[in-house]
Amino acid sequence: MRRDERALLGAIRRLAGRAAEQRAWVVRRLTLPQKRTLDEFWPAWAHDGQAPPPAFAGAGPGAWPTWLMVTGRGFGKTRAGAEWVSELARTMGPIRIALVGATIEDALKVMVTGPSGVRTIARTGERVELNKKDALVRFPSGAEACLYSGACPEKLRGPEHHFAWCDEIAKWRYPEESWDNLQLGLRLGTAPKTLVTTTPRAIPLLRRLVATSVVTRGRTADNLNLPAGRVARLEAEYRGTRKGREELDGELIEEAEGALWTRALLEKGRAAAVAGPAGPDGEGRFARIVIGVDPPASAGGDACGIVACALGMDGTGSVIGDHSTRGLSPEGWAARVVEAAAAWGADCVIVENNQGGEMVKSVLRAADQALPVRTVFARFGKGDRAEPVAMLFETGQARLAGGFPELEDELCAMTRGGGYAGPGRSGSHRSGTSMGSRSPDRADAMVWALTELL
Repeated sequence: MRRDERALLGAIRRLAGRAAEQRAWVVRRLTLPQKRTLDEFWPAWAHDGQAPPPAFAGAGPGAWPTWLMVTGRGFGKTRAGAEWVSELARTMGPIRIALVGATIEDALKVMVTGPSGVRTIARTGERVELNKKDALVRFPSGAEACLYSGACPEKLRGPEHHFAWCDEIAKWRYPEESWDNLQLGLRLGTAPKTLVTTTPRAIPLLRRLVATSVVTRGRTADNLNLPAGRVARLEAEYRGTRKGREELDGELIEEAEGALWTRALLEKGRAAAVAGPAGPDGEGRFARIVIGVDPPASAGGDACGIVACALGMDGTGSVIGDHSTRGLSPEGWAARVVEAAAAWGADCVIVENNQGGEMVKSVLRAADQALPVRTVFARFGKGDRAEPVAMLFETGQARLAGGFPELEDELCAMTRGGGYAGPGRSGSHRSGTSMGSRSPDRADAMVWALTELL
């Protein structure tokens, strides 16, 4: 590499972590050869999530067989996949690689000839040939990459490969059969490996891969090469919705079998978020507002569910705020309830008194003497209490006003008959949504509030 090229790359590296617009300003002032040099020097642009995990990088028998990139759109999955395949072809000689897309057209237009495909990102003088008739890509080293479709699993029965790159596996028409046929043919060399790049969707195969692979997670916003303004607009439009959580945050969103609430049901009735109890003209937009509270048994146990719900002038119930908290003393969560009631101008607080009886009411009274509190006693299980409220969502009489990810995870884990496959979120956007055993405290608080209103 020439001295001026090294200086160019050094300048670009110094811009690492800066906004995309700043780096674009530098790039616009480069000559065409300089731009080509820069684009080919992948380490100058790759972010941490695009590099193969260290445990995966080795070729020994202990190396991980599958690297799963399950992220939001625009994270840079395709470029990472193309660079990985190209480096294998460049350094390992005449190997055989499988490129599997949702369709043959997707494999061709995204994985090979797209803006980040293996042919497009080839280095200067590196002749990567495409034979469309045979769906075959040839590299200068003698390596070959065959194109396949997740819609035609039989095409993967028989061919042998050293490595495989599978793209958008959640979109494959026959994911299980295609994957199994691919893996059975991945038997060349000493350490066959597969890279899977996909946006998430809770299909059985993806859940299986999450449990058995080296996993890279990430959000759209992690890619600093994207215009910050565009990312901000997308987040403002989709934040809190299922589409936003999957397509922007890269979350794998679960839904229990036989759930009282489904993701589709919640999305169908979702309304715009509200900022406060009054409308734009200052007049009240709701007939009533109540705060539902499901107290924790102890400060270190379950969350204290604190959910604000409102009755609209049309008689429709809406969830308007989730103020739930975890790890606070009784005085701490009582103060949180008082704050929520004041913020929304609530008519009253509905609190379950099974945990501590009148003590709960006393704690709230101590926090605010004027706070109107009504206690209710749970005679049935959480699932039984929730069923009538779920029916209100099904008939359009209740809805979510805005996005409440943790509450929604709990709702979609409650099943008919009282079962609960409760989500235990770690709080990190890289963790996705796992299923644990915590109590659905947010959901129960919502149920008490909507039962009071409707």
